[in-house]
Amino acid sequence: MADRDRSGIYGGGAYGQQQGRPPMGEQVKGMIHDKGPTASQALTVATLFPLGGLLLVLSGLALAASTVGLAVATPVFLLFSPVLVPAALLIGTAVAGFLTSGALGLGGLSSLTCLANTARQAFQRTPDYVEEARRRMAEAAAHAGHKTAQAGHGIQSKAQEAGAGTGAGGGRTSS
Repeated sequence: MADRDRSGIYGGGAYGQQQGRPPMGEQVKGMIHDKGPTASQALTVATLFPLGGLLLVLSGLALAASTVGLAVATPVFLLFSPVLVPAALLIGTAVAGFLTSGALGLGGLSSLTCLANTARQAFQRTPDYVEEARRRMAEAAAHAGHKTAQAGHGIQSKAQEAGAGTGAGGGRTSS
């Protein structure tokens, strides 16, 4: 067993080349990119890396300063809380009142604007409505006059028939 050829395991020797594969060194070189980063990419990394580190340090300093400031200001807040809490509530209520007043004012103004636009459109169309109403009333009056004339003619013809029937036949006699 010791006389086996192990060159096929590592890609060298006759076994690796018999399979049609390149040697292992060639395979590894094929996996590695032939091209490295460009100059502009390297310059970008070289510029942004220190800048990112500086910003990270500054954010850490800001966090530390905020923590120290809160630790120093907490006793002051506790001492002045009988004054600060009502003052904060008063300021908060005043701000809420101003914001509510502005919002309600804008709502009222927009509703009045909408009402004014609707009224203006209605007044622009009013002559058309009046003219159409006059035309319809004239048609209705003419129709009513025609019906009245027809009813008058009908009554007159029935009266003439009744008068003609009583004059020729003599009428009813009572027994």
